Amino acid sequence: MKISTKGRYALRLMLDLAIHDNGGYIPIKEIAKRQDISEKYLEQIISILSRAGYVQSVRGAGGGYRLAHPQKSYTVGMILRLTEGSLAPVSCIDNEENNCERSAQCVTVMVWKKLYDAINDVVDSITLEDLVEYEKQLGMDYMI
Repeated sequence: MKISTKGRYALRLMLDLAIHDNGGYIPIKEIAKRQDISEKYLEQIISILSRAGYVQSVRGAGGGYRLAHPQKSYTVGMILRLTEGSLAPVSCIDNEENNCERSAQCVTVMVWKKLYDAINDVVDSITLEDLVEYEKQLGMDYMI
């Protein structure tokens, strides 16, 4: 499994909004500059986040984006699944029901299920709030 730039940048964008949250709205131009990501690409990603209700926006002077909910409400898994889709390492475990014709005699499916469970355990246990706190502990300027 490989996380695309869309997923990685969505996480960086959400983390940037969390770190720089002062109650106001943050222009996408500022985020793009801080993160060294194309403004056009961030606009595509913020559109996905906005439609899902993860961010709020205001147009015009003083406009921009902010988190729609508290930082602790968002997990890394939520953000990655929104932008990447399933995090399953193989398609046969993508759904509740395994439709693979070999599933009855496939012993390797146990490996894929354990890997999938481990991935979900990690990404679902880390919130934006956790990442903000970790950044503070490192005492570094935020630039994932």
